[in-house]
Amino acid sequence: MKLRTKYILFVGILHLLALVLTFFIFREDKILFIAAEVLILFSVFLSWQLYQQLIQPLKTLLQGTDAIRDRDFNIKFLTTGKYEMDQLIEVYNKMMDQLRVERTRQEQQHFFLEKLIYTSPTGIIILDYDQNIRQLNPKALQLLNLQEKDALQKTIQTASHPILKEINQLASGESKTIHLNGAETYKLQKSHFIDRGFARYFVMIEELSAEILAAEKKAYGKVIRMMAHEVNNTIGPVNSILQSTLQTSRKNAAIDNALQVAIDRNSSLNSFMRNFADVVRLPVPNKKTIDLHTMLKQLSQLMLLKAAEKKIKFQFNLESSPVTVLADPQQMELVIINIIKNAAEAIEQEGMITFITHAGPGQLIIRDNGKGIPSSAAENLFTPFFSTRPDGQGIGLTLIKEILVAHGFPFSLKTTMAGTTDFMISFEA
Repeated sequence: MKLRTKYILFVGILHLLALVLTFFIFREDKILFIAAEVLILFSVFLSWQLYQQLIQPLKTLLQGTDAIRDRDFNIKFLTTGKYEMDQLIEVYNKMMDQLRVERTRQEQQHFFLEKLIYTSPTGIIILDYDQNIRQLNPKALQLLNLQEKDALQKTIQTASHPILKEINQLASGESKTIHLNGAETYKLQKSHFIDRGFARYFVMIEELSAEILAAEKKAYGKVIRMMAHEVNNTIGPVNSILQSTLQTSRKNAAIDNALQVAIDRNSSLNSFMRNFADVVRLPVPNKKTIDLHTMLKQLSQLMLLKAAEKKIKFQFNLESSPVTVLADPQQMELVIINIIKNAAEAIEQEGMITFITHAGPGQLIIRDNGKGIPSSAAENLFTPFFSTRPDGQGIGLTLIKEILVAHGFPFSLKTTMAGTTDFMISFEA
């Protein structure tokens, strides 16, 4: 029962009893009876006035609570001229003003935070209470190579993407640097915030490939330039002396042979250093439109005789229509030749190298059925001077990486299954 109903019932019963009592007490004295009735009517009038003064503030409060419940902070009340009522209205109006200001401030902060997350150069993933992906910014979608509709509401624990797998293993407050495909480096950092009393996690993904590549190139470039300077300054005069000695020496086959071996070894050392120096001195790509299919067939013919020595065959699974690429022809030739050479070296005897192309966007896959890449070596494949072969110099993959990064072409090298290794290049830039 509402308060106003109780009040009306109480006042009604009270005045009804007063009427009954006055009837029995003053029924013989008409003057007193009339006076009593007038007094009761006046009491009813006062009760009604009191009802108005007591119930109106309650109605106002109810209207105010409805406005707060509906989050409508624009409703304010006018003063009535009654002191108690005006005090209540003043407090309510001040509260609504403060709530409106706070809501506006929160909306502005929320908009700023959303804008900051959206435009951040760092990938950001926000999870809900059940570890489902609730939000990703455009950079995170780009780094994960996912569509937003495919990623949202997926549980992080069951994700198949290698970056998401690493995120699942991180605890809040931890960070980790990971390497993918030997060419991509990412820093992952996981944290949490409290939302309605429960922890919600968010992850920041920062791509470090460009920074690490620049630092590596600066470091090994300085070493290579110093080594090349010293070797060239030494080999030139030494070879000149050896050549003069060989020409003026008496005919002694053993000595002549030893001098020639020394000259050849010096020349090999000089060539060895030039290969390293070429990595540092790569020019800016002079991009032209290239027919990828034509280049593949020409370079495969160039490498065919070398491959035939190990009974390696070439297979072409090319798009029916031409695939054109905007790149530096000479540098792309170096890339493809080195990939074919590495694929042939991975095949011990009698194997297959397959060339696969896709259009829109352009993609090249060079696949071999060699021994594959050891898991222990996968992360270091594109590290300068690293090689899986005992006699390897670690130059080929470094040169490939330098050229493809300069072109802005994403790439990867990985063993997809036993006996199948793919070198993939995407011509997105």
